[in-house]
Amino acid sequence: MTLEPVPPKALWTPLAWLPHGWQRHVLLTIGQDDCWADVETNVLTPPPEAVPLAGALLPGLVNAHSHAFQRAFAGLAETTTGEQDDFWSWRSRMYHLAARITPELLRAIAAQLYLELLRGGYTQVCEFHYLHRDVSSEPYPEPLTMLEALIHAAEDVGIGLTLLPTVYERAGFGQPDLLPEQRRFFATPDFVWEVVKAVEAGNRPVIHVGLALHSVRAVRPESFDHLRRLAEDFTGPIHIHVAEQVAEVEACLRATGARPVAWLAREGYLDPRWQLVHATHTDAAEREAIARSGAGVVVCPTTEANLGDGFVDLPAWAELGVPLAIGSDSHVNRDWREELRWLVYSTRLLTQRRGIAGLPSPAASLFTGAQLAGGDAAGQPTWGLTPGARADALVLATDTPTLLGATPEHLLEAVVFSSPGPAWSDVLVAGRWWLQRGRHPRQGRIHARFKAAMETLWETARLNVPVNGLLVSQNAEPTEPSADDDRP
Repeated sequence: MTLEPVPPKALWTPLAWLPHGWQRHVLLTIGQDDCWADVETNVLTPPPEAVPLAGALLPGLVNAHSHAFQRAFAGLAETTTGEQDDFWSWRSRMYHLAARITPELLRAIAAQLYLELLRGGYTQVCEFHYLHRDVSSEPYPEPLTMLEALIHAAEDVGIGLTLLPTVYERAGFGQPDLLPEQRRFFATPDFVWEVVKAVEAGNRPVIHVGLALHSVRAVRPESFDHLRRLAEDFTGPIHIHVAEQVAEVEACLRATGARPVAWLAREGYLDPRWQLVHATHTDAAEREAIARSGAGVVVCPTTEANLGDGFVDLPAWAELGVPLAIGSDSHVNRDWREELRWLVYSTRLLTQRRGIAGLPSPAASLFTGAQLAGGDAAGQPTWGLTPGARADALVLATDTPTLLGATPEHLLEAVVFSSPGPAWSDVLVAGRWWLQRGRHPRQGRIHARFKAAMETLWETARLNVPVNGLLVSQNAEPTEPSADDDRP
């Protein structure tokens, strides 16, 4: 059995990224509550109780949007059906995968994902969860069955987890019910609220809970209002997919007379608890409404690029001073550095300029914004290398080839923009080392379980095992969506 490392009482580093940027000779003390008790600068010599670090120290980031089961699909939907291949063909294949995920498979897939996220510099993940029912679309006897699989996966890895059980009721505007292949996603506000209270009652270390509504189209208007009443005193985060695609915006205009974000603002839903995932196709008035409300925005650049969703309007958000949390969504990428690169590079390609208004130092601005906004998205308003925040940190190996010669003033820029990027030599979560010298104490078991899970998934796909009464081939041609059809 592999022994887990002894938690340190304090860390000393020659260089650390604190709320005001790089600081030298930093001593960080860990309290009994696994949070930073004290952070001191200009401590020239490490005291006896502190673990001296050779590399620089960065805060871990929050992955603010995850569908863990889709990790089993990463890289396996890239053979297109032709030049018209789009989100809808991807979705058809994704449904085929979702229909076969059992609790045991979900735990194995999520553990592999969470280990990769830890290696990618994330120490907390927000799990936008809608696989509520069993593979026959029947309720589990224990409502937390699938959530428990995610909790166990996070505990296996040591990563923090914010669970977001999701209301999901209909296939789109004007459609009273879900499609057959969506039925295992069904959840009402009352069900989600009961799940939230049950997770809260569990009081498990580094496990937090918010709630989610899938989208304006997938939730009935009366359910929005009902959930508002249920969650009137709820202080956790509330997430929703919004304005990811032009078709969604157009369908919302036809059905409600307003664009999705405008509808949320008009109905009085937006406040600092709300986290708007994607918000790709928003207009100036909607962005200003978000900024006034204090709601957060979560962008997922590599998934949005992979699916052809559209460009994040980075200059517009920067001009309004709205910090952007980042997520990896479908997990075609599991490293926050690549998400930040895509944010900047896509804007440069679109504008044909290197400069971005409001971002004189993109690496520092976007990293700081992702740190602050990510903490809010996870229900952790104090986040980073600061007293009161959970004791999470990334040890940066500054002797890696891509960072050799980088001055402290430009080190973060080299981390983000010099690719291939460095690996974190060590990762700390809640005062415990979960990666040391690049190794995790349970990685062999996690990898083996994931490999076995993938073999099981694709064997059932090869045999065309019926699920939900449907026979769906992995390579089936996608059905043409209706104008109001919704994405999961």
